[in-house]
Amino acid sequence: MTFQTIRKADWPRAEYFAHYFSAVPCTYSMTAKLDIRAWRKSGRKLYPAMLHAITTVVNRHEEFRTAIGADGQPGIYSDMLPCYTVFHKDTETFSNLWTPYFADYDAFAAAYEEDLRRYGQVHRMLGKPNPPENTFPVSMIPWTSFDGFQLNLQKGYDYLLPIFTMGKHTEQDGVLRLPISVQVHHAVCDGFHLCRFLGELQELLDRL
Repeated sequence: MTFQTIRKADWPRAEYFAHYFSAVPCTYSMTAKLDIRAWRKSGRKLYPAMLHAITTVVNRHEEFRTAIGADGQPGIYSDMLPCYTVFHKDTETFSNLWTPYFADYDAFAAAYEEDLRRYGQVHRMLGKPNPPENTFPVSMIPWTSFDGFQLNLQKGYDYLLPIFTMGKHTEQDGVLRLPISVQVHHAVCDGFHLCRFLGELQELLDRL
């Protein structure tokens, strides 16, 4: 993994970044309903399948790998991996785990299952220690579906990476749909980029 600081003088987005990061700080979220009928036929577990698909598309596009570096300047990670939540029924709390990303789904699923086995019952907010800096957050709320979801982050205007939240899937007229909310920073991600992301994610899910 590398983190490359952006040369603003050569960055086509420099003017937009300055506007939405400093002049008019702006984050936003979009919720979509994904068609996951192909997943039902695939035999894969839903959570690792979604983690893999989301991370695959995140790693295709720089706007989803852009963050503020230690020097306060924006830069781009060469690759990202998911940091996701697991729920503890006994305490009604959750823990964050992270798993290395592999382009091959079976390799990723095996690593996910191993992390779940080793750290899934650790009752701390950080279940798996030493997360690398190139992680992005994913969570699931499997108890209800939703048409909209938005996080309110006190320091969200300094956070550039995407945040993904999924809900309970529902079926209507034979179509199985999964709600997903994506929260992004307008300084690095416009509506075009977010719509492209959702379109490519749907294409991946159609091929499961």
